[in-house]
Amino acid sequence: MTVLKTSLRNFLAHKGRMALSAVAVLLSVAFVSGTLVFTDTMNTTFDKLFATTASDVTLSPKTADGDDTPGTGRPESFPASVVERVRKAEGVKDAQGAVVSQSVTVVDGHGENVGPTSGAPTIAVGWRADELRSVEITSGHEPRGPTDVMVDGGTAGKHGLKIGDELRTIAVTGDFTAKVSGIVDFKVTNPGATVVYFDTATAQRELLGEEGLFTQVTADAQSGVTHERLKRNIAAVVGSDYKLQTAAEAADEGRKEVASFLDVMKYAMLGFAGVAFLVGIFLIVNTFSMLVAQRTREIGLMRAIGAGREQVNRSVLVEALLLGIVGSVAGVAAGVGLAVGLMEFMSSLGMELSTQDLTVAWTTPAVGLLLGIVVTVVAAYIPARRAGKISPMAALRDAGTPADGAAGRVRGGIGLLLTTAGAACLWTATQAEKAGVGSLWLGAGIVLSLVGFIVIGPLLSGGIVRAVSLVVLRVFGPVGRMAERNALRNPRRTGATGAALMIGLALVACLSVVGSSMVASATEELDRSVGADFIVQSANGQPIVPQAQAALEKTPGLDHVTEYKWLAVKVTDPRGTSAEEELVAADPTYAQDVRRATTSGRLADAYGTAAMSVGSDYAAEHGVRVGDELTVAFTGGRSAKLRVAAITSDTNNIDRGVMYTNITTAARYLPAERMPQSVVMFAEARDGEETEAYAALKKSLQPYPQYQVSNQADYKQALKDQVGQLLNIVYGLLALAIIVAILGVVNTLALSVVERTREIGLLRAVGLSRRQLRRMIRLESVVIALFGALLGLGLGMGWGTAAQKLLALEGLGVLEIPWPTILTVFVGSAFVGLFAALVPAFRAGRMNVLNAIAAE
Repeated sequence: MTVLKTSLRNFLAHKGRMALSAVAVLLSVAFVSGTLVFTDTMNTTFDKLFATTASDVTLSPKTADGDDTPGTGRPESFPASVVERVRKAEGVKDAQGAVVSQSVTVVDGHGENVGPTSGAPTIAVGWRADELRSVEITSGHEPRGPTDVMVDGGTAGKHGLKIGDELRTIAVTGDFTAKVSGIVDFKVTNPGATVVYFDTATAQRELLGEEGLFTQVTADAQSGVTHERLKRNIAAVVGSDYKLQTAAEAADEGRKEVASFLDVMKYAMLGFAGVAFLVGIFLIVNTFSMLVAQRTREIGLMRAIGAGREQVNRSVLVEALLLGIVGSVAGVAAGVGLAVGLMEFMSSLGMELSTQDLTVAWTTPAVGLLLGIVVTVVAAYIPARRAGKISPMAALRDAGTPADGAAGRVRGGIGLLLTTAGAACLWTATQAEKAGVGSLWLGAGIVLSLVGFIVIGPLLSGGIVRAVSLVVLRVFGPVGRMAERNALRNPRRTGATGAALMIGLALVACLSVVGSSMVASATEELDRSVGADFIVQSANGQPIVPQAQAALEKTPGLDHVTEYKWLAVKVTDPRGTSAEEELVAADPTYAQDVRRATTSGRLADAYGTAAMSVGSDYAAEHGVRVGDELTVAFTGGRSAKLRVAAITSDTNNIDRGVMYTNITTAARYLPAERMPQSVVMFAEARDGEETEAYAALKKSLQPYPQYQVSNQADYKQALKDQVGQLLNIVYGLLALAIIVAILGVVNTLALSVVERTREIGLLRAVGLSRRQLRRMIRLESVVIALFGALLGLGLGMGWGTAAQKLLALEGLGVLEIPWPTILTVFVGSAFVGLFAALVPAFRAGRMNVLNAIAAE
């Protein structure tokens, strides 16, 4: 009880000094809790959606592949007779045929795509009475004929659609128009899909190509019949040619499709939360180390009157426990607010999430509290041990005993060993011949070098701070030299403060090098490999519909247009080994549009009669040479014997490992209705007409806003923008760690000012002005920030260079250091130091001189 009272008294006495450490705990816990609440909420949203829309048993074609857009542009379907067979199965209360397609684009009267931009699909549905289980008509009426279309309320509100507005639907079977007859709202949250409803006959005719076809059958069970039993009864009637799922199975499949996206987001955000926790550890260690040093005389007196080492140790740990509890509780509450903010942000991007589905599982506060408390107590353990070692004689000495020189030498030796081991791992990663093996060495090198720099940081601080001071501080005369000495006074403290900033900046530098190298490599490869003037494709992978292709081919000023189709095939080599492969069926002009080097044969010959090419990796693995004959089984078609006419080099990244054949060859073995649409098309302008052809292409495809026309400059810029957007998101998440590091600098300076109260008073007494005092503290902060920046940027560039060597194994062979970004971050670190010093410098300037001199 005495220990608890002492700890509580000290905690309350230094509550101002603890505040910034509590904020660091709060931010870290909030990020973890917010991530968990956000992902749990998304799971709840999708679970409700799946539960509402799923029937007791759903039947679909066996070849249907979830929600993926089929390459043919037509969903897999079956005749209406299947619906009748399902109705006759034992235990079926009712069965309805359904028409659902995601291979559509819906355009408003202004030619704008009304589909979502978040990656969610546009779904066209044949209206049935069963739809009222998940939606309600809030305006107008259901579609009653080919001129009616009903749209979901979210899309209507976003695009200003109202009853009577005309919408054009683009499908592989052709374009058709209809007027909005009604608007529906979902009874549960719609995560962002655009949904349009047509009457069943129109949906069949316009989406599937003919009436009398369905893509699904939904069956409801009679009272007392379980879903599993109903599934078995239907299977007995329809046979094994169809895919049957209970409501639970359909919901599980939907969850799995969503889970991959959610897991990537969840673990990425938790990873950044881990970085913030790591940075927060330095802040907490620094805080308690300085508090213990400032209370050396007080702790010595406690020891002198009988307090044991364990009691002193426990007293500091109890303070850390209180700090962890306060910071973690506030962090859990802030995490819920962060989750709501994330939901609003996702809604602004098109993924609608409702706060009515906000889910706070009991595990979220439990995990947040446990992490925050454990991390805080562990971080305070070393300062607590140091406090326990203070002897009663310390009561007779000034606060802040010197560090143990032997311990410093041991620390330096360990740090040097870890740094050397990390550098060796990074070098080994650059020499790896396989990316998988190299990535393991890279990971080990990053961890070891980071820990090594953290351990050796206090030893490095002396030389680096002096070097930085020579350039930055000496111009400020005596004030600059005092700031330098203050930064050098306690290397351990300077090292820990700089290390907190180092971690975030090292990751920024590493990712900047990797991102810039990826863009530079891809740009070089495009210049080297792509000969086509124009590339036409959809942003979300939709196939190019025939009417858009026809418009493209009629564009004036083009020398040729190349189709490019992905085919799923099973290839059997001469040894009899079979494997699922991807075969590209293209026009012979593709050999001009994309220049693929060959290790054997000529690529142009692969577009000859009954010919194909294979990649060099496949050829080496399967012992295939030019002239060999492979058996190619086309999915949905017949098998063919194709001669290998060329072996393409797999050293580049474009179409790496892809096999080629002529479209006419593929057409011999695939029925027309099974031939996929082109996923991308290439075009070459006639000499001297590039500008006119570019403008004409854009005009030709203006009625089809789902497709983008890019020349090579556009394509490079789009690639740069994509990488830039990804890096900006990562930088935004890393900003949390940098904010915590800034709090560390603020806390270090604030406690340092308290520690040097008497010294500051004496300096003021001998003539140091308030302005000079504030400048001294600001300069000290700047030099500490620049020390951390130099360590972080140097370490990060080393990591990024090693990572790029691994990327070179995947065809990205250009190393580019983004010096503008690196220099901007370095200069920005100086401003971070200035900002962090504002409050401590202001407080120091307001000290009363006499009171400061009289301070203990």
